[in-house]
Amino acid sequence: MDTDTGDSLRGYIFDLDGTLLDTEVVWVDAMDAYLKAHGYGMPYEFSQKLVYGRSWTDIFRDMTEMFPAVCRDYSSVTAEMDGFFRDAAKSADIVIPGSLELLRRLSQKAECCIVSGSCRNAIAEAVRLMNAQPYVSFWIGAEDCTKGKPDPCGFLAAADRMGVPPSRCVVFEDSEAGITAGNAAGMTVIALALPGHPAQNTSGAKITLHNLSDFDEHCI
Repeated sequence: MDTDTGDSLRGYIFDLDGTLLDTEVVWVDAMDAYLKAHGYGMPYEFSQKLVYGRSWTDIFRDMTEMFPAVCRDYSSVTAEMDGFFRDAAKSADIVIPGSLELLRRLSQKAECCIVSGSCRNAIAEAVRLMNAQPYVSFWIGAEDCTKGKPDPCGFLAAADRMGVPPSRCVVFEDSEAGITAGNAAGMTVIALALPGHPAQNTSGAKITLHNLSDFDEHCI
């Protein structure tokens, strides 16, 4: 970082699913259960491809095209998917400790927020689950952007709300779409590649880490 400006002029933006919470697999399980409950016996790999690294807005759009008979109403489908997610998450320890540790540390120095493709109510529940209310200034969800990642609109909206130039913002992401969005916004992108998880192309990130607690803000 530039020593003459300091962390007070930085903004730190965290993705949620796969970055702060290890929920990507849980959402895939929820999608698999949803489709089976409605009579669609799709392979598990289908749900992985539909869900992983994508915003709920884009997922729902594809669902309406492929399954129009049961995916007509955004609110009802969202509520039903939330129920399947809660059921799938009951037995899962989904908080990523190193990521939460970094969020706590950075929030003592600069403003931190969440930009996610999940719905705002899901983000709010996640913040509550992590006991992260003191560390997160605000969040931007699927309802706040007409396009999901890789479009940069969510990141740019976050920078504007923080009053920090995009070039002074640092994005923490786990997906190729999120990394692309961060770069398109003109921000520094740090990728999280959790061991044992489906590989994402993180070549566009400035740094790729296996644990975000290893991040050193003085090296960017």
